[in-house]
Amino acid sequence: MIRRGFQVMARLGHHRGLLGAPRVLPRLNPASAFGSSTDSPVSKLCSEKTDLKDYALPNASWCSDLLSLYQEFLEKTKSSGWVKLPSYKSNRDHMQGFKLPSGLEVSSGKGDWRILTRCIQVEGQGYEYVIFFHPPKKSVFLFQPGPYLEGPPGFAHGSLAVMMDEAFSKIAYLAGQGLLTQSLNIRFKNLIPVGSLVVMDIEVEKIEDQKLYMSCIAQSRDQKTVYAKSSGVFLQLQQEEGSSSQK
Repeated sequence: MIRRGFQVMARLGHHRGLLGAPRVLPRLNPASAFGSSTDSPVSKLCSEKTDLKDYALPNASWCSDLLSLYQEFLEKTKSSGWVKLPSYKSNRDHMQGFKLPSGLEVSSGKGDWRILTRCIQVEGQGYEYVIFFHPPKKSVFLFQPGPYLEGPPGFAHGSLAVMMDEAFSKIAYLAGQGLLTQSLNIRFKNLIPVGSLVVMDIEVEKIEDQKLYMSCIAQSRDQKTVYAKSSGVFLQLQQEEGSSSQK
């Protein structure tokens, strides 16, 4: 059982970044989200030219709270500067051209590559989530854990740590091309019922010395129950000369 005040330190190295663009992006001008540059992270990720499936769309497994809050934020994308981010099964088609630390290489070859949070293919059984981003440094992450993520009977186990790392990495990329997790600190407060909605409010606190410092609070929709608080540090990566993060 998770005790109140239990603290976990996770040091995770990975090469995750934002996935590509949704098929339909509600009335967003990506250039205005990050100045006038059409080469900005938001512009690259929000191209509508893709046939890949966006998993961050409503399905029959979504609870009423997740559906209603999704619709609420979708409305905000029309006039309030919010962006609904897509979620595909792999990063390989969208994150390319970054200089990795010495000794690290990306394996080549075709295969059924998947990010961890999109490994469970049955709708509603694993990670159901969607990210809304408000440039330049704010995000809301909506998450519903399924029964395949159960630990103590009726409650999720471990999935919140995965989701926080996923959320941080996505926003770190958008806010400053941060891709590698240097540290992730989580202080758990309460158990999460399977099938319920978790609302994660994420902020980029500062960017200095090629590092992004981020914070997150995960709570119920009515804000009466705090599930966890966390902070993370992500490393910025440079682009290879003459390359682009998206082909």
